[in-house]
Amino acid sequence: MQKLQPPVQKEQPEINPDNLKVVLDTNILVSALFPSQGKSSDILSLVLEGKLQACYSQKIMDEYDEVLSRDKFKRYFTSERKQTVLNELKDNGLVFDDVTPSNIPMKDETDRVFYDVAKASGAYLITNNIKDFPEDSSILMPENIVDRFIDPFNKSSDFYKAQVLERLRRSTDR
Repeated sequence: MQKLQPPVQKEQPEINPDNLKVVLDTNILVSALFPSQGKSSDILSLVLEGKLQACYSQKIMDEYDEVLSRDKFKRYFTSERKQTVLNELKDNGLVFDDVTPSNIPMKDETDRVFYDVAKASGAYLITNNIKDFPEDSSILMPENIVDRFIDPFNKSSDFYKAQVLERLRRSTDR
């Protein structure tokens, strides 16, 4: 029986090691760029403000660009807005292009790159399609990350990061 291998990154960059790392599934960016203000928009705002650290690969950026350039989205946001967001993600995010692909079973192979970058970077994968990924506590819906890590009382990100780390420590101690 073949052992399942997690993805690995040879060199791990660190732009801002104090921020929580996230990989945004494409559907999060699509939702965030729609005019309505929702949880996906909150997450993108936190990434663009530097409060969450986006992790990506060139394959992820290519998918973002391809999907966000589709005609059906042109009435919701301009190509300038799309390009500004992609440039901000690139300029302020962590690139993980040297990730060895995992052999974890996936429902949709196009999602593997998101999963592998999240695992290699130690990031949370944020998606609206959680069922498309393996069961994993680091894969969250937008409302989960907002409810768990976003500050309703304006506490620092360090306060929430400490809470998350403590929860993770307790869950692994069981």
